[in-house]
Amino acid sequence: CGGRWEGGSRGRRHTCETAPTSAYSSPARSLGDTGITPLSPSHIVNDTDPNVSEQQTFLVVVAIDFGTTSSGYAYSFTKEPECIHVMRRWEGGDPGVSNQKTPTTILLTPERKFHSFGYAARDFYHDLDPNEAKQWLYLEKFKMKLHTTGDLTMDTELTAANGKKVKALEIFAYALQYFKEQALKELSDQAGSEFENSDVRWVITVPAIWKQPAKQFMRQAAYQAGLASPENSEQLIIALEPEAASIYCRKLRLHQMTDLSSKAAVNGYSSSDTVGAGFAQAKEHIRRNRQSRTFLVENVIGEIWSELEEGDKYVVVDSGGGTVDLTVHQIRLPEGHLKELYKATGGPYGSLGVDYEFEKLLCKIFGEDFIEQFKIKRPAAWVDLMIAFESRKRAAAPDRTNPLNITLPFSFIDYYKKFRGHSVEHALRKSNVDFVKWSSQGMLRMSPDAMNALFKPTIDSIIEHLRDLFQKPEVSTVKFLFLVGGFAEAPLLQQAVQAAFGDKCRVIIPQDVGLTILKGAVLFGLDPAVIKVRRSPLTYGVGVLNRYVEGKHPPEKLLVKDGTRWCTDVFDKFISADQSVALGELVKRSYTPAKPSQLVIVINIYSSELDDVSFITDPGVKKCGTLRLDLTGASSTNVPARREIQTLMQFGDTEIKATAIDIATSKSVKVGIDFLNY
Repeated sequence: CGGRWEGGSRGRRHTCETAPTSAYSSPARSLGDTGITPLSPSHIVNDTDPNVSEQQTFLVVVAIDFGTTSSGYAYSFTKEPECIHVMRRWEGGDPGVSNQKTPTTILLTPERKFHSFGYAARDFYHDLDPNEAKQWLYLEKFKMKLHTTGDLTMDTELTAANGKKVKALEIFAYALQYFKEQALKELSDQAGSEFENSDVRWVITVPAIWKQPAKQFMRQAAYQAGLASPENSEQLIIALEPEAASIYCRKLRLHQMTDLSSKAAVNGYSSSDTVGAGFAQAKEHIRRNRQSRTFLVENVIGEIWSELEEGDKYVVVDSGGGTVDLTVHQIRLPEGHLKELYKATGGPYGSLGVDYEFEKLLCKIFGEDFIEQFKIKRPAAWVDLMIAFESRKRAAAPDRTNPLNITLPFSFIDYYKKFRGHSVEHALRKSNVDFVKWSSQGMLRMSPDAMNALFKPTIDSIIEHLRDLFQKPEVSTVKFLFLVGGFAEAPLLQQAVQAAFGDKCRVIIPQDVGLTILKGAVLFGLDPAVIKVRRSPLTYGVGVLNRYVEGKHPPEKLLVKDGTRWCTDVFDKFISADQSVALGELVKRSYTPAKPSQLVIVINIYSSELDDVSFITDPGVKKCGTLRLDLTGASSTNVPARREIQTLMQFGDTEIKATAIDIATSKSVKVGIDFLNY
């Protein structure tokens, strides 16, 4: 496959000035002399780098679960890894929502400085005078932006409740910095001495279905927040949420979970308990959990897990506020390492979908024009209304018979009368929504059917997605389905999953299901080697020039240089999308400069979501890295006729590093694959 690298600094700069659109079209056309040709035959070595093992030792692992709707952190000291501590209780919890996480809400002052996070941000914002509130920047549920933005960059913006725009990177960095300060403060108080950031290994969880730019964005935000630095990147691990959940599920003992297949469970308690006893038990369970923030993770493999044999498969369904993530893992014995069998799938089907349905219902009753105005003019009251809805949303259950009441804020009733000239009650009577009535105490009264209808579109999407997944050959013969994440607490979702898949596999729900990912992320930070094989989400390769073959190569790719006929823009593949990649695996290629007199080579790295890529100009191919190697400094005597340039790609946690080495001089250059700056 003799040929040469495309690239070249002079040429590239020149084309950009004349026509910015031609960034990808044939940089080779205006080539400086920077080409090299593969040493044929090109060999691939897949060996795992022995130096991947961590030299650094940390005193503590802190995991941050940065969720769409709520966030939290947990930690464990490396000396006693069996104790996982979940963060201190947060001030200002909500009625009807007992949790050890805080809402993912952030408040900036009118000068755009960080003010507060979580309940504190929400309560402060709520207490502001409405006219003053318009000046403050309040953001919630902003994590979804990273999933939904197609062309994410460092400059992507978020919109605050008052309509003003802020840089997403700043908001994410503020939030992570807040968690860093809270965690270090708690650790210092516990240890009785100042805890340094350098003592901490940080783990941040992200959805597995996020595209690479979003994962890199999180890492950049963490660097900006001071959790780690590019020079010391090992201090921060980006963990995939379902993987973290999976690691925790391995440790589950039978008393720490509900097996839906054995009996119908409601909120984790079987219906065969008498109702009274069930309630007492549930209360006791909540009381105990409130007091204890330390969870013992016995250093054993749980009973469920010990039933699994080599090669057994299970699905982790991580249903959170924003997204649902599905991952299929397979067990590799003896250590019980995990192997990802099928690349993560899922979509924006989190519990937020239920909130959107509620909003649509309000629009149907009161008019979209009113709801839009109300959100802008009374942002704090809108937040209030959604909090009231949240606590009722959690009370929805398949067998519920009595209605659910949602308190309307006074300013909603008041503003509606001003806006429309008639009462809220009148609007409800007039609207043809028959499941929602007005109660004399100033509440919306929803029948259980009406509430269940709000869940239906989201739950249907999740079930449909799972059905598709179960059709895949890799996913037949799944033994267990673990339902985790905050939305997994919803009995309606539990029932739907059990009804649809209970005959195919056992459906298991861990206790404290909302904290599963957090605990698993801590375990992952203590032992990152537990996940051995991942699937590459993208195809990676480099742009090269090959010898032009008449009839095989398209004529528009022909370039004649010094009498040699080249085919330009060829995509030379390193690894394909959905190929298995072992952690730390290296893929190598060797090349040689086209001209012995060459002083520099430029290697451009490209990625694509498609498997089958021939040219770097194919649709969907994106540039994501450049290696520039200076070839000066070797005396002509000791350079062999065909000078070897080795190119390596190493596949790490969620990062990929590329290196080019000039074998003659041992000069090398390294680059991290970058999806945000190209």
